[in-house]
Amino acid sequence: MAEDPVKVQTIRVVFILTAMVASTIALGWPSESSVAQTQPLRVYTSDGFKPALRALIPKIQKATGRKVLPTFDSSNVLQKKIDSGEPFDVAILSTNVVNHLIDSGKVSAESRADLGRAGIGVGIRAGATKPDISTSDAMSKTLLNAKSIVFNRDGASAVHIDEMVAKLGIADRVKPKFMRDVGAGQPQKDVVSGKAELVITLIPEIEDFKGLQLVGPLPGDLQSYIDFSAGVAVKSQNADGAKALIEVLTDPSAAATLKSKGVETK
Repeated sequence: MAEDPVKVQTIRVVFILTAMVASTIALGWPSESSVAQTQPLRVYTSDGFKPALRALIPKIQKATGRKVLPTFDSSNVLQKKIDSGEPFDVAILSTNVVNHLIDSGKVSAESRADLGRAGIGVGIRAGATKPDISTSDAMSKTLLNAKSIVFNRDGASAVHIDEMVAKLGIADRVKPKFMRDVGAGQPQKDVVSGKAELVITLIPEIEDFKGLQLVGPLPGDLQSYIDFSAGVAVKSQNADGAKALIEVLTDPSAAATLKSKGVETK
């Protein structure tokens, strides 16, 4: 009597499934730690540190064995996201914001590491004639002659720009020209499109933006710096990978890359 083909096929499927289950039991179910090791590292990063992180991502991924998923914006905007409960693994933000996140229990205090600082500069559309900003007097004249000046009102350098024009004694004449735009990269886009004449922001944010050229840093007596620090999220499921990422950023071998991207290290 011939065997029923359907019955034979059913037996084969059952046999295969039984073998697969037995193999899984023998090898063990994936642990939480092994699953975590395959998860990407979510890195909230200030726009001022964006070029440096991007340049180091290949080295970080090689060292950690994990993909890096960065989110870029101003430190203040990213702080609000973290405060609202959005998940992340590493915060690379202005030092004052990282300190706030430590105080609020979002970032581990022992994981905090200082990375460097970036100065403020002036940018114009690529190909335009560079104005003189070499001295305080020259900077004052350039600001007075400019038709429009844009910066990110949520950016870390915004408060310093207001302080600068007050120090120069030209606030009442220059502030009406200010375009306090919002959104990561929007002030730079305004200059590239011709909507604004000058952009004032962190130097890495100018040098990294296609269509812009850096006029130069603010004069020494008007210059202000934004310090960057990094820390691991208290609730990170990838704490080991997050710590390894920070180790790459703080290793002496990364200093040259940071410097080339506008971040000064001590």
